[in-house]
Parts: sequence; C-alpha cells; structure tokens
Amino acid sequence: MTNSENSGYLETDAYGRLIIPQEMLTRYGVKPGDKIRLSQNQNSLQLQSASRLAKLYIEPTNLCNLDCRTCIRNVWTEPMGRMSNTVFTRIIEGLKTVSPAPKIFFGGFGEPLFHPDILEMVRRAKALGGEVEMISNATLLTKEISQELVKLGLNMLWVSLDGATPESYTDIRLGAALPKVLENLAYFREARFAKGNYSQQKYAPDFPTRLGIEFVAMKRNINDLPAVLELGERFGAEGFIVTNVLPYTRDMVDEVLYYRAINNGSYRNLKLPGMDVNEETYTPIFKAIRKMYGTFAAINSENGRDVCPFIENGAGAVSWDGNLSPCLPLMHSHTSYMGYLYNEERYSRRWLVGNLAEHSLPELWNAPEHIAFRERVQSFDFSPCSQCGSCEYSEKNEEDCSNNKFPTCGGCLWAQGVIQCP
Repeated sequence: MTNSENSGYLETDAYGRLIIPQEMLTRYGVKPGDKIRLSQNQNSLQLQSASRLAKLYIEPTNLCNLDCRTCIRNVWTEPMGRMSNTVFTRIIEGLKTVSPAPKIFFGGFGEPLFHPDILEMVRRAKALGGEVEMISNATLLTKEISQELVKLGLNMLWVSLDGATPESYTDIRLGAALPKVLENLAYFREARFAKGNYSQQKYAPDFPTRLGIEFVAMKRNINDLPAVLELGERFGAEGFIVTNVLPYTRDMVDEVLYYRAINNGSYRNLKLPGMDVNEETYTPIFKAIRKMYGTFAAINSENGRDVCPFIENGAGAVSWDGNLSPCLPLMHSHTSYMGYLYNEERYSRRWLVGNLAEHSLPELWNAPEHIAFRERVQSFDFSPCSQCGSCEYSEKNEEDCSNNKFPTCGGCLWAQGVIQCP
C-alpha cells in the first residue's frame, strides 16, 4: 500500500480510484461487495459501511424491580419475560461469525440486573473480544455484583440517575431510595479502585471498567441536573448523557422540555469558539443562543437532516424473546404523546426482522428487507410527522404522506436528537 495510515491521508491510483488499506477495511468490517455510503460536505467526504453490525443491544428482560412514572411499561400490553439461555446462545453463536467483534450493550426496556444469569451473560459476551456495556438503575448493584462486573471486565456501566435528593429521586423512580443507590455506587467505586487502575486519583489509559450517568430531563427535575453531575463526579463517572423524557402517558406531557425543539427547521448558523463558561460568559452566551435558536440544536443533525443514531452506528436490538429489530424504538409496540401531537396518542408498532429461533443473527442482519430499511433510513426521506401532525398519518408509524410504508421514522425523536440512549 502507498498509504500511510499514521499520516491521516489516503492516496488515489493512476485511474483516480481511492486506495483504502486492507487493515482499515478489516478494522471497520468492510468486505467485498459491501455498499459504502458516501456523505458529502463542502470540502470533505465521509465513508460509512452500511453492512457492518457494529453494536448490538441485548434486552435480558423487559421486567423491572421499579415502577417509574416515565416508563414505557405504563402503556404496554406486551408479554413480559426474561431471555432464555437458548436465545442468548443463539446470539453468541451468531456474533462469533461477526468480525470485528461488535460492541454489546445489555439494556432495553427492563432492568438487566433483574435477570438471574446476567453475570454469566456478561462473561460470555466479553469472551467474544469486543466491548461490553450495561445500563442499570443500580438498585440491585450489590457489593458482590460490583466486584464481579469489574472482574469480568465490563467496559462501561451506565446508571440512570434522575434526581439528586431522596425526594426528587423517589418522585420519579417509584420504589427506589437514593441513599441505597448511592451506597451501591460506592460499592462499585470501591471495586474499581481495588482493580489498581488509579494513579494519583487520575484514570489510567487502560482503565478497564468505567461509569456513566444517564439523566432523563423533565420540568420536575431539571434543576437537579448540576447536582446529579456532581454526584457522578464523586463516584468517578467518565460519561454523562442527558436525554429528554418521552411522555408515554398523558400526565407526563406537561413535563417535556422540547416544545420548540422538535425539528424546528429554523436554525441559523451560529458558530461559537472554545470559551470558558463562567460568570462573565454565561448570561450573554445564553441570550445569544436563545435569540438565534430558542432551543438547543439537535446534536445529530446532518445539514438540517434527521439522522438515526442506531442505523448510523451500525446497531441492532434483540428483545428478550429473541426478536431482532433495527433499533430500540421499534423493539416494542407502544403509545406515546410527542411532537405537535401532545394531546393525541401516537401508536408506534414494533418492526421485527425475524426471530432467532428460526434464523441465525447473520441471516437476520443481512436479510434483504433489513438492508433495504437501513438504506432507507440513512437517506431519511420521511415526512416530518412530529413537526406537522396535520393528518391521520401522524397518528401511527404505518405510512406517511411521502408514500413511505411501514415502518416510517419521521416521528422518531431519537432521529431528531431529542431522545438519546448510550
């Protein structure tokens, strides 16, 4: 190869064809015959494989030990259960054929630690050689479980923390007590310290197990955000995600913080430089942003176009009963109140590529209808149902006025950067 990867440059051959080193193709799982998506900006090109399975969400269970007011289970009529060893084995066998090994994320619409075999699942997932992450409410994160997760080499534990005081926390996560959660986080911190990967209170580059905090922002708890971040820092968190609440029930409609932010379409170009946020800059910067936008712009917008974070990151999702879907929002059928439809229900029907009892994971990932859906989502030529809401199409994800058939994604708040997942 005439390319030096360390230099950051690629070269073209005598015919003007781009030369990509084999080691780079291997790293990103590009194989002969794969389609490579090309995105163009003013003076740059971005290449992305549309074929590689890079991240798999695995839902160990859709059961939970809590009864949170924000939860999708408040509107479910779907069966509940835990993933069987047979289904999980099918997943592992399928992932053994995927190279490079994708990231595995244990989480969905249940509490992973509520599955009795979750530690064995983590062990088998880590044996594949890729990164493994998990999200938890941390109420079941005992000292012994913390030690075992660190021993197994879990790469990241995300903890949902939606309040900084016992009162605000319990107000959202019914059935949980913040002092117990903080006690469990202390166990987890101790387990990480015991691994010997701290140097003068700083993380070593190869620190094996990290902590992340996810905060679901609502009117009732947004003032707790700074204190939640401080709590995360106290326990050594390295990652923070703030997401909005998705109102599954009518009483949660008044809690949303994004009435104007949904697919605003009127963002003007304001480029801010690197700058300290302090008493001198906070007020004028806030006023400037509010004057120009009135909202915070979606972080995953691509030239004003909605972008699916699941498809763009090469992700898929397997439910507890072995069904593969393209993303978490399509993994379970549910109703919600969103966009300009705050006073009306919007029904989102799940879309299943197939079940692992009948097909292998590679077969489902490479199914023609699944490939066609991923390509359709990457172009994202859907009607903006959450912005419009002016016809019956916006009441479901079955069809839209641009003649897209089920499943349609124009009402997806994940694609607009309003809802985020680790």
